[in-house]
Amino acid sequence: MRGAAVVVPCAALAETLAFFTDELAFRVEVIFPADDPAVAEIAGYGVRLRLERAAADPEPAPVLRLACADLAPGEESVVVAPNGLRVERVPADPPLELPPLEEAFVHTRLADDSAFGAGRAGMLYRDLVPGRLGGRFVASHIRIPGGGAVPDYVHHHAVHFQTIYCLRGWVRVVYQDQGPPFVLQAGDCVLQPPGIRHRVLESSPGLEVVELGSPAEHATRVDHALELPTGELRPERDFGGQRFVRHVAADAAWSAWRLAGFEARDTGIAAATDGLATVRVARVSRAPARVPARAGTSHDAELCFLFVTDGTATLEVEGRSSRPLASGDALVVPAGVPHAFRDPSADFELLEVALPADFTTRPA
Repeated sequence: MRGAAVVVPCAALAETLAFFTDELAFRVEVIFPADDPAVAEIAGYGVRLRLERAAADPEPAPVLRLACADLAPGEESVVVAPNGLRVERVPADPPLELPPLEEAFVHTRLADDSAFGAGRAGMLYRDLVPGRLGGRFVASHIRIPGGGAVPDYVHHHAVHFQTIYCLRGWVRVVYQDQGPPFVLQAGDCVLQPPGIRHRVLESSPGLEVVELGSPAEHATRVDHALELPTGELRPERDFGGQRFVRHVAADAAWSAWRLAGFEARDTGIAAATDGLATVRVARVSRAPARVPARAGTSHDAELCFLFVTDGTATLEVEGRSSRPLASGDALVVPAGVPHAFRDPSADFELLEVALPADFTTRPA
């Protein structure tokens, strides 16, 4: 394999070649025949074009998008080559944009919506927040039914926030500067800071994880150059203002949660994100003297996402009818809306992801 080039027909080859070399700084790699050029291969911006003389320009006109390191945000421009090719010049590293939050009450039930669509690297995805709160957040229930080696690659995400919670089974993963590969077991979770390179290596049959990220639409970028694991162990390394977190459920301590009758384990994500977000797992209190899990509360968080990892309960939300909850159900409760979990089963357990970490609560 020697390389590849995109063929671009040109009725006026000389003028088109001059446009790319003079205006866009492409470099000529091949041109022939010398006495009457009919083909010119040019390279620039990581792309190779084969300009071929033709009777007519292409119809419809193709589009070439160039990521330019010398452009600042907002300096996008469009130029048109003599053969009609539209060239869009955009910044190589545009700033991450967070869409405005559109608050909504969300309840997705696994019993009603168990559809999993094909996603990246052979994984199956179920959308837990279909409206995505205006594009500000995405939450997914992800499965790998067959298990074994995962056809993944070293990559990273352009995100504001992203966390993954292992729900069922196990998955072996590796992260940049975080030592050798390790296994996430059910109940464990990680914080994936912006830009940290990582790779999913293998999983148990029937693996299930819950992933939440912001913004909803964000790029997954492949890193072909970096090999994992790296030779360094840097647990305190800063990635976009955040540190990597691996929370191991078996080592966690439990304390009181924001709802009476429950206790929770904190994952350490609030500290690692400098207060951007908190991730907790809450369950019915194991202490027999605790107040029954009946009292409700409201919050002032931007996001309060809840996923039922086990058991059953009845959700009561002010202004709405009561609704049963079961394992696999997901909730978003807007700020200021009183809610409570009535008659939880002894094994009832919730994953809670909230932004910011220091949100306040009030009794209902």
